[in-house]
Amino acid sequence: MRPSAGNRATARSGRGAAGAVIALAAALMAVVSLLPGAAAAGSGLSAPTAGMPVATSIGKGEGKLDLIAWEGYAQPQWVKPFEKATGCQVSAKYAGTSSDMVSLMANGGGGQYDLVSASGDADLRLIYGGDVRPVNLNLIPDWKNFQPFLQNPSFNTIAGKHYGMSFEFGPNVLLYSTKVFKTPPTSWSVLYDKKYAGQVTVPDNPIQIADAALYLSKSQPKLGITDPYELTQPQFNAAVALLKAEHPLVKKYWDLASQEISLFQSGTTVVGAAWPYQTNTLQADKAPVAETIPREGATGWADTWMLATKAPDPNCAYMWMKWVSTPTVQAQDALSFGETPGNRLACPIMNKLSKGSCAAYHANAPASYFTTLKFWKTPLVTCDNGKNSCVPFQNWVTAWTQVIG
Repeated sequence: MRPSAGNRATARSGRGAAGAVIALAAALMAVVSLLPGAAAAGSGLSAPTAGMPVATSIGKGEGKLDLIAWEGYAQPQWVKPFEKATGCQVSAKYAGTSSDMVSLMANGGGGQYDLVSASGDADLRLIYGGDVRPVNLNLIPDWKNFQPFLQNPSFNTIAGKHYGMSFEFGPNVLLYSTKVFKTPPTSWSVLYDKKYAGQVTVPDNPIQIADAALYLSKSQPKLGITDPYELTQPQFNAAVALLKAEHPLVKKYWDLASQEISLFQSGTTVVGAAWPYQTNTLQADKAPVAETIPREGATGWADTWMLATKAPDPNCAYMWMKWVSTPTVQAQDALSFGETPGNRLACPIMNKLSKGSCAAYHANAPASYFTTLKFWKTPLVTCDNGKNSCVPFQNWVTAWTQVIG
């Protein structure tokens, strides 16, 4: 398995190193304490850097660029041509978890880092912590070619201000054995079905609570769940209770994509939550598996290149965002990393590099497919309606440790 996919798996599970969940909780508590209005009932949040001016043009490069990134996001395949074209020499600090990224970006990047490739479960922490600043996406020519749902997403766009450039993404799909399921499962309920006890696998990640909430939003509409990341205490309790009931059925909470792949290759598990990367890898190995998006829809992740508040090299940072948003680099990264490009023009290039890869990663899916996805965003105590009635993410982390025992 490619190292980048393995590292992405570690990062997305939130437990890439010992104590990562504890570190995540501590980081979240620190950030929440900084959130303006978080303690005032009925008040909305405001980003500390909202008033900072955005660039109106890209000036001469500073000669260097310091990134915080998922391993695989700064490959020589596109970094070396970038350096040659711009004169910006790239240094990358690879993070193992979203918690790592938030910690490294403390104090606006500390005057050391320029950009971070944050996932949706970190974006709002960085925004409301004052560690990233608004950007001018009009300076990114290919931005107009990105998927519409990535142009103003709630996980990185606040009050019309963009706090970064959406990059690439992927859905969290239901992976199943075609030997066991002769027809595709139509509901996430199979993950909670005692019939498959000991044959289920799901990610080891507190954000998995949102997947349970999404299922409950359809199976128990009386709970009134409209956003799986904005849960009142009763809604949150219901999701956690469902996951605790699921626990005896789970063979393994996976940290790495390679772990889930091995479980399905051996036939140990027959159904689980996964990414298209696992499906494509297994199918390439002739394993009898397929994936589906059940009727309840699915969660998904999307990464954003975010500009540090104290970025020392803003011109090189904008040059990088221009570079990695182009169809060619989007296609290269998607295939190298096992994800879906944000730029809609990347499909033909993907297929040229690897036949059928565009469809395999759903890059050419219709708009109706993408509307079924609920992309990760940081759960905050302040709901979108301004009320402080939602359960914040540090409580998700605590509950998740109880779920997995």
